[in-house]
Amino acid sequence: MNIRDIVNRDLVNLANCESEPIHIPGSIQPHGFLLGLNAETYSIEYCSQNTVDHIGIAPDAVLGKKLSDLFDQSQSDRFDEYADVEIDVARPFVFTKNDIPYNTTVHQSGETLILEFEPFPDGSIGLPDLYAQTRNFVSLMEKHSHLQDLCKDIATEMRKITGYDRVMIYKFDAEYNGEVIAESKREDLNSFAGQKYPHTDIPAQARQLYIRNQLRLIADVNYTPVPLLTREKENVSNSSVDLSLSVLRSVSPIHLEYLRNMGVGATLTISLLQKDRLWGLIACHHYTPKILPHYTRLSALLQGHFLTSQIAVREVAEEFEVGQIVEKALSDALSLLHQNDNFIEDYFREPSLLKVANATGFVIYYKGKLYQNGSVPEPEYLLPLLKTLSEKYPSEGLHTERILDVYEEGEKVAKYAAGFIYHSITAGTPDGILWLRKERRETITWAGNPHKAVVVNEDGVTRLSPRKSFELWMEEVKNKSTDWRKAEIHAAASFAYALQKHINLRYVKSQEQSNRVLNEELKAANKELANLNWISTHDLKEPLRKIQIFASKILDREKTDISAQVKDSVERMRFAAEKMQLLIEDILTYSKTGNMDKVYESVDLNMILTNVQDELSEIIEEKNAVIHTEVLPTLKVIPFQVHQLFVNLVSNALKFSVQDTNPVVNIQLKQVTASQIPDSKGPAQQPFYAISVQDNGIGFESEYATRIFDVFQRLHPGNKYPGTGIGLAICKKIMENHAGYVDAKSEPGDGATFTVYFPLEQSS
Repeated sequence: MNIRDIVNRDLVNLANCESEPIHIPGSIQPHGFLLGLNAETYSIEYCSQNTVDHIGIAPDAVLGKKLSDLFDQSQSDRFDEYADVEIDVARPFVFTKNDIPYNTTVHQSGETLILEFEPFPDGSIGLPDLYAQTRNFVSLMEKHSHLQDLCKDIATEMRKITGYDRVMIYKFDAEYNGEVIAESKREDLNSFAGQKYPHTDIPAQARQLYIRNQLRLIADVNYTPVPLLTREKENVSNSSVDLSLSVLRSVSPIHLEYLRNMGVGATLTISLLQKDRLWGLIACHHYTPKILPHYTRLSALLQGHFLTSQIAVREVAEEFEVGQIVEKALSDALSLLHQNDNFIEDYFREPSLLKVANATGFVIYYKGKLYQNGSVPEPEYLLPLLKTLSEKYPSEGLHTERILDVYEEGEKVAKYAAGFIYHSITAGTPDGILWLRKERRETITWAGNPHKAVVVNEDGVTRLSPRKSFELWMEEVKNKSTDWRKAEIHAAASFAYALQKHINLRYVKSQEQSNRVLNEELKAANKELANLNWISTHDLKEPLRKIQIFASKILDREKTDISAQVKDSVERMRFAAEKMQLLIEDILTYSKTGNMDKVYESVDLNMILTNVQDELSEIIEEKNAVIHTEVLPTLKVIPFQVHQLFVNLVSNALKFSVQDTNPVVNIQLKQVTASQIPDSKGPAQQPFYAISVQDNGIGFESEYATRIFDVFQRLHPGNKYPGTGIGLAICKKIMENHAGYVDAKSEPGDGATFTVYFPLEQSS
C-alpha cells in the first residue's frame, strides 16, 4: 500500500500571502492525533503520522481500517451512537487506549468525518464550575456601565480561568487594525495596553477562520508539524482536507514566526463577533508551552460568549448617553426654529446648534451670506468648500472625519474643519448647512513598525517576513477629527430637514403676505373669486411648477445618488404639487364660469367620504385617528367640489387635534328645516340634510364662528398649524354653489363641529 502525505508546501510570498490556504495545511499540531473517516463507510482514509506515538499503531496499520480495529468493539459501538445523534463539541467522546483517555472532538468536513484525539493533560476531566463563573460575570456586568471597564475585568477573570501569562482584549477598527483595550498580565511583563497592531497582522483569510472557528489553541509555537497521510488511489487526487473547524489544525509558518519574534511560547485566541463580523479577539499568551484542557477551553470560550453578549448592549448604552445630549440640543434648536420666522438671522449663534452634533463650528450659507457659530475657517476658505460640496452633493447629506477624502484643498481648513456634516438647503445653489469639528492630531502607538518586512532568502526568492522588532513605533495622524456618532449624524439631518421646511415656509408666508395686499387692491372688483383667480394664475402656480421641475430633475439626474427614502419623499412632493396644481386649475375654471350652468351629477356621498379617507390615510395613521360616520345620502352635486369640501373639513379636524390625544371624528346625518339653520334665507319649512363633522380637538372662541369662513382668516398664526387661510372660505363658496349653508360651533378645549346643509330636493 502506497502512503503519501497531503502537506501543502506552497511557498508564501508577496504575491499570494493574502490568500495563503491556511485552512488546508495538511498537517496538525503534535499534542494530539487525527483520524479522517469516510462519512458513509466509517473507513479510515486519513490519519496523522504520529498515531504510533499516541496509540502504538503505525499509519500503515491504521489507514483503510475501522475504528473497531483500533479500539475495542464496545467503544466503537458507543461512538456509532454518538456520531448518529450526539455530536457536540462541548461534550467530546472519550476513547481509551492503553489506559490513556482521549477527549475526541468530532466534526464533518465535506465527505470526511474528522476525529481529533487529545490525551487529558492532567489525567482528569476537570469540569469547570459554571455556576461560579456565571455568577462572577453577572457581578462584573452589574458593576460596570462602560464596555472598556468591563473588558478589563473580563481579561483578569480569563487569566484566572486559563492560567496564561498575559490576556489581552483587542478591538478592531473599520480597517481591522487592532487595539489592545484591556489587559491582565504577570507583574514582570511589559504592558501592551493601548498599543495598535496593523490589519496585516491578521490577513483576511485568517479573519474568516476566526469567524468560523471561534477558539484557536497553539500549545507550543516551536512544534514540528505532523503530516496527514492517506493512501494513494488511481484517478483520485485526495489533495487536501479542509481543517477550518479543527482543534489541532497546524498554523501558518508566518504566524508562528511572528509569535516567536514576540517571544511567545503558546497562545489561546477566542473570537468576539458582532453581526457576523469580527469585532475583536481575546488573545491569551504564555511564554512557555502550554496545553489547556478541553473543558477549561470551553470555560474560556464561555467567557468570550459572555463578553460578546454585552458588546452590543454596552455600545448601544454609550450611544444612548450621547443621544440624550444631542436630542436635548435638537429639541432646543427646533423650538427656536419653529417660534421665530427670522431664526437664521437672529439665532444662528445659539449654543444648541453646536451641541446638536457636538461640533466645534457651525455654518449656514443662505442667499449669499454666511452665518457662523463657533470656530470656523475664514470665508475665503469656507466658501470654496461649500461650493464644492453643493456641486458634488446637491441633494444628499454627507459626513466625514477625514476632509481630504472628499475635498482636495482640505489642509487649508483642517484646523477647524477636519471633519464635517453637510446638508444642502436648496438644490442647485451653494446654500447649505455645515457642522465642523476641529482637527485632532493623534499619535498612534504601534507595536513595532506596521509595515511588513520584505526579505530575500538564500535562493534569492522574495517573501514576507513577520516583524522582528516590536519596539513602540509612533505615527502622527493629521487632518482628521474625532468620529461622528450615529446620534449626532441623525440629529444634524433632522435639524437640516427642519431648516429646509422653515425656509420653504418663510417663502410661502412672504407670498401669503403679498397676497393679502393684492386682495385689498382687488377687493372692489370681486373680493374673493378675483383674488383666487390671481393667486392661481400667478403666485401659486409658479412655485408649484418650480417644485415639479426641481423634483423631476432630482429624480431624473440624481436617481443613482439618492437613497430610496429621499427618492420616495421627492416622489411624494411631486405628486402633491401635481395634485395641488390640478385643484387650483379646477378652482380657476370654476371661478371663470361665473353664472354659467353648473354640471351636477348624482353621487353617493359615502363613496366620496371613502375616497377622502383614502387620501388622508397617512395623517389618519400617523395620528392614530378614529373616524365614525353614519350612512350618507345620494345627492346631485358637483363631485370634485364636494370631495374638496370633505377633505377640508376632515383634515381640519385632524390638524387641530389636542397633543397626545388621538383624534376622534364623528360624521353624522340628520334632517332639518331652514328655520333651524343660522342665516338661512329660504322658506322656513324647506327641508335640508345636515351633515356635521365633529372633532375632539382644540376648538376656538365662539366669536370667530363667522369670521373663520372669510378668506385668509387664520386663528393660529405661526408654524404649529400651517395653512393658507382659504380652506374654509372655499367650503363656504362650495355650499353657496349648492344652494346650501355651512356653520361652525366651538369652545376652546371642547372641539369643534362644522355642519353643512344640502337642500333635500337635490337628493336622488
